[in-house]
Amino acid sequence: MTRHRSSRLPSFFKLSADERLAAVAAFAGVDPSELAPLASPDGLPQEIASNMSENVVGRFALPIGFATNLRVNARDYVVPMVIEEPSVVAAQSFAARLLRAGDGIIATSTEPIMIGQVHFPEPPPEPVLETLVATHHAELKEALDANHPRLIAAGGGFREARVRRLVDAHGKPLAVVHLHIDVRDAMGANAVNSMAEEAGALFESWTGARVGLRILSNLPMHRRVHVEGRVALGDAAAPHVMVHDEAARIEEASRFAEADPYRAVTANKGIMNGIDAVLLATGQDFRAVEAAAHAFAAYDGRYSALARWHVEDGHLVGRMDIPLALGTVGGITSVHPAVKACFKVLHVAEARQLAEVVAAVGLAQNLAATRALASEGIQRGHMRLHARNVAMECGARPEEVSYVVAAMLAADRTDAAAAVEALQHHRATHASS
Repeated sequence: MTRHRSSRLPSFFKLSADERLAAVAAFAGVDPSELAPLASPDGLPQEIASNMSENVVGRFALPIGFATNLRVNARDYVVPMVIEEPSVVAAQSFAARLLRAGDGIIATSTEPIMIGQVHFPEPPPEPVLETLVATHHAELKEALDANHPRLIAAGGGFREARVRRLVDAHGKPLAVVHLHIDVRDAMGANAVNSMAEEAGALFESWTGARVGLRILSNLPMHRRVHVEGRVALGDAAAPHVMVHDEAARIEEASRFAEADPYRAVTANKGIMNGIDAVLLATGQDFRAVEAAAHAFAAYDGRYSALARWHVEDGHLVGRMDIPLALGTVGGITSVHPAVKACFKVLHVAEARQLAEVVAAVGLAQNLAATRALASEGIQRGHMRLHARNVAMECGARPEEVSYVVAAMLAADRTDAAAAVEALQHHRATHASS
């Protein structure tokens, strides 16, 4: 496969904000003016914001940065990330560099099948509902597809229906029909909800039984991404190479997260640090993705780690399987100026490609966090970036922050008192000079 432009942007973190934006524009092959909404306080104009939600009074800003070095399926990406936690973007870039050898992270994804649920609080006896679903399949497909011509034209639509028999906490039987709907490049909530409503009326007429809820499920078990990343092992650390002892400690930490839900939830939160940051930048429903990820982590009845790292054949190998319902059309992807600019940089052709990139980010984020924990400890890894926030909280002006941070780190302290002391010393020195 032909490689695209390289996402290796050495010393990217040393550039000014304007220089970084220019470098990202050059990578994406667009004019820097097309990315202007990312640097503008009016990246989301009030007139657009007012129509996106209710009772709007303004806009709430978060930092947006770009992670470098990511390679997925032999293609390089510079990844937009919206997050206030200071170490995440730097950690992402570092781990992506470790994982970029060869074709980088290998990602595969399923077809974009979402589930619509039609609920029967007092279901007809088995196998009445099962038989009706089978005999009316063609009629159901024709009726549901008829009202969604744009989805059908894109290659999506109703695929099949399945019956699930359940028992509630009081021992009362209930049933649900799962509608499997291919939503193509949409997240799919609107289409699935509409089809579930339409199917509910049909099932009531066919069964004579009352239908309860008709709604999509945010657990897209049939819309998943699998990612695998490898880091070569050697006797000395180098780009794309990790020492054996460090890999062994990462595997040890991974096994801990696989076995213990208390550790697993923190490990999975670290994965979502990276994933959510990209979802925010690209206008996705991050709440739905979060809910699905944690439900999937506990799907077999025991909460466990989503990503797992093991030493195999001279490599540290990480694997993760995760449900991801994302969209490249609809929602705010076509109206939010900053979101549109982020898509220009990512240059993803379809929702499946976006999901593969997002899952790769999650895997790399997990590697970075696990490595930090298993080696120097998470606090020391956070120290420099955390110190900047403390310095600003204590009143340091932008031009004073670097001095205050350097003084705090030299004293091996990142508390507010250390920041105030360093700031006062700097101002006294500067005033006397």
